[in-house]
Amino acid sequence: MPNRLAQETSPYLLQHADNPVAWWPWSAEAFEEARKRGVPVLLSVGYSSCHWCHVMAHESFEDDDTAAYLNEHFVNVKVDREERPDVDAVYMEAVQAATGQGGWPMTVFLTPDAEPFYFGTYFPPAPRHGMPSFRQVLEGVAAAWSGRRDEVAEVAGNIVRDLAGRSLALEGQGQPGEEELAQALLGLTREYDARHGGFGGAPKFPPSMVVEFLLRHHARTGAEGALQMAADTCEAMARGGIYDQLGGGFARYSVDREWVVPHFEKMLYDNALLCRVYAHVWRVTGSDLARRVALETADFMVRELRTPEGGFASALDADSDDGAGKHVEGAYYVWTPAQLTDVLGEQDAEFAARYFGVTEEGTFEEGASVLQLPQDAGVVDAARVASVRERLLAAREQRPRPGRDDKIVAAWNGLAVAALAEVGGYFDRPDLVERATEAADLLVRLHMDAGARLARTSKDGHTGANAGVLEDYANVAEGFLALAAVSGEGAWLEFAGFLLDIVLDQFTGPEGQLYDTAHDAEQLIRRPQDPTDNAAPSGWTAAAGALLSYAAHTGSEAHRTAAEGALGVVKAIGPRAPRFIGWGLAVAEALLDGPREVAVVGAPDDPEARKLHRAALLGAAPGAVVAAGEPGGGEFPLLVDRPLVDGRPAAYVCRHFVCAAPVTEVEDLRRELTPGR
Repeated sequence: MPNRLAQETSPYLLQHADNPVAWWPWSAEAFEEARKRGVPVLLSVGYSSCHWCHVMAHESFEDDDTAAYLNEHFVNVKVDREERPDVDAVYMEAVQAATGQGGWPMTVFLTPDAEPFYFGTYFPPAPRHGMPSFRQVLEGVAAAWSGRRDEVAEVAGNIVRDLAGRSLALEGQGQPGEEELAQALLGLTREYDARHGGFGGAPKFPPSMVVEFLLRHHARTGAEGALQMAADTCEAMARGGIYDQLGGGFARYSVDREWVVPHFEKMLYDNALLCRVYAHVWRVTGSDLARRVALETADFMVRELRTPEGGFASALDADSDDGAGKHVEGAYYVWTPAQLTDVLGEQDAEFAARYFGVTEEGTFEEGASVLQLPQDAGVVDAARVASVRERLLAAREQRPRPGRDDKIVAAWNGLAVAALAEVGGYFDRPDLVERATEAADLLVRLHMDAGARLARTSKDGHTGANAGVLEDYANVAEGFLALAAVSGEGAWLEFAGFLLDIVLDQFTGPEGQLYDTAHDAEQLIRRPQDPTDNAAPSGWTAAAGALLSYAAHTGSEAHRTAAEGALGVVKAIGPRAPRFIGWGLAVAEALLDGPREVAVVGAPDDPEARKLHRAALLGAAPGAVVAAGEPGGGEFPLLVDRPLVDGRPAAYVCRHFVCAAPVTEVEDLRRELTPGR
């Protein structure tokens, strides 16, 4: 039986193209084959930078005996969750409902009608830790299929009926108001780790979207506690091992509550979201640390994730060669005192060990330490620190690098466009705005067809076969809107409008609820629909934010109404589970504040106009939209009928259908964008 993955574009699927398992990609033909042979389907879902996916592959999918059993008794389907988030979401919901937990690799057994009947995640090659071996699971499923087919069909039917009954309709919920947002803040305060920053215990994930809500809540209400939680969390992460102290950028999460030891994979979406949020922390606090981290994270994305086509790769692996031929998690990033001495010499090694918290015992495995910035470093010589970092980074570059997942995911590139555009605009880094523009160009050129329908992925300049889902449309629109605000190029507003019109037409239900897949997408056993923010904003809340911004730019009632309808889910979930709808809460803050509409008129090369434009971008009013350009310019609706004032560049600020008098001084504009106005 052939393995059919060699022609796929997903790096994850290509990692399995040489397995002895006769893998199929997700396709109607695979299920037809199962029907014809009268066997169940093994669905295995993972992604290229998933550590335990690699482990299970080495232990089981590369094993000839296991592969032979799989090929005889199953049709085996491999899915990259990042290429097919719809397939992943539907079956992960079933796994979580049945077992109470989920994760990747995800292992699901299906009937030839794609109905699930048995679930799991990682299975070891031999029984351990109370888990059956993978072979035992396969034999048990095969026996049930051949001997108790009616029972299997009944279980599968019950699961599908249960999933089908879970559709979210939020008619009549109304919009979240002061009360719900205050309750959300109270809930976050209860879960806040006052000692180490962040929320909850281990493992601890970077709460970028919750921090965005806290910053916006502070901007709107002046609540100091919200700002303190946001700023302290960001400082703790920036000083911890979750942040790459040499090369910039953040790892996926911390295995402990102190942010010391990360799970070392680096994801584009985490870094884009955190890059943007650190810039927003700096915007409010002026923190030098936040500024440095925002810029270093932007530079990391450009240096290590940018592809030759101008987009951004999905991820860097956690694992790499340890120099002795073993693939080890974190090998690229960790240091022993002896390694420091080899690179720096004795005196600088002692200094570096104190500065970065490297100990003889180690903070990771086998005496190695993850670099941190302990709070008690005291006053240090900045030039010496820079020299040490430079030499350690150069030495690290000689180590075997972690693998890179080179596929371009539309949604995550949208997040990167927004982050790089804003950081470039804030810190006078036109090169970063240029990188954002190149990525946006790629999305238009390669991912968007003539009808503005998006492809989910591309790789090496070739478009993938999978249709974009709601998060793709929403986050790409968000990126375009941020780029329009910074660059003054109204074409990006127009492209965002094309995408958001498709959200209204293809992803919105009759009661205003949103779906993750389009009306005309492939029909799965259930239409996926998840409003909760997890590692990145959900398609639902990201769409609400982009729709609201677009409506503020254009005055479109349809887009404003859709945004308000979508935010009903925040009213329902925000007070009860604020950690899991952070972006939705941030959008709700923008709705309560207006959002404000700022038009800056003046020639782009006029120094006064540029100062007003930058002041507009640096205004912390939640979700404020900015349009800048020549007076009477047709690129932005907000510039229409907005003349210069006494021949000088001017800024116009409107909110809740009321406009303030135009201002020509930066200080006056700052006041217009200040909380309480």
